[in-house]
Amino acid sequence: MNRDTDRPLSVVILAAGEGSRMRSRLPKVLHPLAGRPLLGHVIDAARALAARRIVVVHGHGGDRVQAAFPDADLGWAEQAEQLGTGHAVAQALPLLGVDETVLILYGDVPLIAPETLERLLAACAGNHLALLTVELDDPAGYGRILRDTGGNVTGIVEEKDATPEQRAIREVNTGIMALPAGLLGLWLPRLGNDNAQGEYYLTDLIALAVEEGVAVQVGGPAAVEEVLGVNTRAQLARLERAFQRRQAEALMAAGVTLLDPDRFDVRGKLTAGRDVVIDVNVVIEGEVTLGEGVYVGPGCVLCDCRIGAGAEIRAHSVIESAAVGAGSRIGPFARLRPGAELAAGVHVGNFVEIKQSLVGEGSKINHLAYVGDSDIGRGVNIGAGTITCNYDGAHKHKTVIGDRVFVGSDTQLVAPVSVGDDATIGAGSTITRDVPPGGLTLSRAPQRTVSGWKRPAKKKT
Repeated sequence: MNRDTDRPLSVVILAAGEGSRMRSRLPKVLHPLAGRPLLGHVIDAARALAARRIVVVHGHGGDRVQAAFPDADLGWAEQAEQLGTGHAVAQALPLLGVDETVLILYGDVPLIAPETLERLLAACAGNHLALLTVELDDPAGYGRILRDTGGNVTGIVEEKDATPEQRAIREVNTGIMALPAGLLGLWLPRLGNDNAQGEYYLTDLIALAVEEGVAVQVGGPAAVEEVLGVNTRAQLARLERAFQRRQAEALMAAGVTLLDPDRFDVRGKLTAGRDVVIDVNVVIEGEVTLGEGVYVGPGCVLCDCRIGAGAEIRAHSVIESAAVGAGSRIGPFARLRPGAELAAGVHVGNFVEIKQSLVGEGSKINHLAYVGDSDIGRGVNIGAGTITCNYDGAHKHKTVIGDRVFVGSDTQLVAPVSVGDDATIGAGSTITRDVPPGGLTLSRAPQRTVSGWKRPAKKKT
């Protein structure tokens, strides 16, 4: 079936719930899944359907929810009183067109797939109401789907209003439905609140449809996780793992080796070439690109960075808004901060920090060093304990190091300063003036030995 393209689509997302079981000051729909608010995932699914308009119904913490999504394509409707899902949709009704199909989603059901929604919308073509249902091993908490002897849907009963026989039904309502806006406008005013909750249930639309002879079409998701909501932190954690497993399966199908798919997190977008190997407890944030044959060791955090082919990122390294050239070796325990750009074949070792610096091909910074606001040439060796003193308390200054320079251990380069090609700086030097090319430059106090000196000792008592 194809979606009815004669009717434009509007999506209503219900996001007014308080989420009291989360025990949080943060509105429930703003709790993060894979690094993004729950509501953000639902909005993405709605946008994938090319909807004419998307209306978010907010309530608790509405100002914070709106501030988190300042996008111009979103409409907002306030549900000041929490009187049920039917009442919530009624608040959005003035923003909808009478000629539209209306799809109702939930801001705390983050894994719904656009493909599932497309099938549901296709089932709504014509003058039908389409309902998304699912069978659960444990249906507790969900409204049960009622069918007649012919298998036709006749209604939905909420658990608190259900008989023991009805509670045994495993097919449940997900709450996600699509129907013509004209029917929605006719039926919403007819909803009553004579039930255990005293609320206006959206699910009562099903009985009204049956009463008026409107066909109720039923669809299901490809996976149960698509329609599971978040009411507790435990449920949020389960959906986080379901989302991450989905990302892991896609990456492995594309040729990436994950040494343990259950200990891997993508909180953004990862693009990876073939034969990439990722060890355990790696976190991907923002947009990350890994070239072919890259190895990422355990415990690494990669955020908004590009890693060239064949590079090796050793254990517990952090790379943020930086670029690593092909065949480079980083870490373990290295940190590349924003603006670090490393050419091919660069070695950065343990407890080295680099920010806002260019490092030329084949250069090495292997131990306990800080390089900031610097341009470093090719084939340079930076000794252990070396730092660029780039900040004077008010302004940042630049260090420029030419090609094939050797900087001895425990050197301080006080910027602004430049070092010429092929220069050697002796260990323990403090460089405050430009260093000419070639030759040896050093600054040290003369070494001397004091004869007869005795180390102080505590007096015996």
